[in-house]
Amino acid sequence: AVTLPLAAHQGRLLAKLENLQPEIKKLAERLRYEVSVRGKQQRWSEKVARFHFKKNLRRIITELYIRDNCHPFKATLLVWVQIPMWVCVSLALRNCSVGARGSEVQEQFSAGGALWFTDLTAPDSTWILPVSLGLMNLLIVEV
Repeated sequence: AVTLPLAAHQGRLLAKLENLQPEIKKLAERLRYEVSVRGKQQRWSEKVARFHFKKNLRRIITELYIRDNCHPFKATLLVWVQIPMWVCVSLALRNCSVGARGSEVQEQFSAGGALWFTDLTAPDSTWILPVSLGLMNLLIVEV
């Protein structure tokens, strides 16, 4: 419910960023020409010309990001939400599975399994659950 809209938002942002690349390339070529002409007029060294090119290119790219509302840092929002969620869910599951011995939660987890895993508090000796969970996460990331 939380990460799906963020993933869609991230996809839109990345598409906007990708669509900006040809425009950035054209503007960079034009700026390179303008800086070289200006550098010859002002007798700038190569180092000074490179400095002015990079400074102005950074300004142009920032203006494009503002115009299209697609700063690359916004694309990392999904990661900044997923990491704390993953930590909290992992700690909650861990606390449920290794809770106080004899507690009601512990009893429910020790008798609540299915198929080959009848005790959810015991490690999976067949590694089926960890491997399948990892493969499913990989599938989700790749899709």
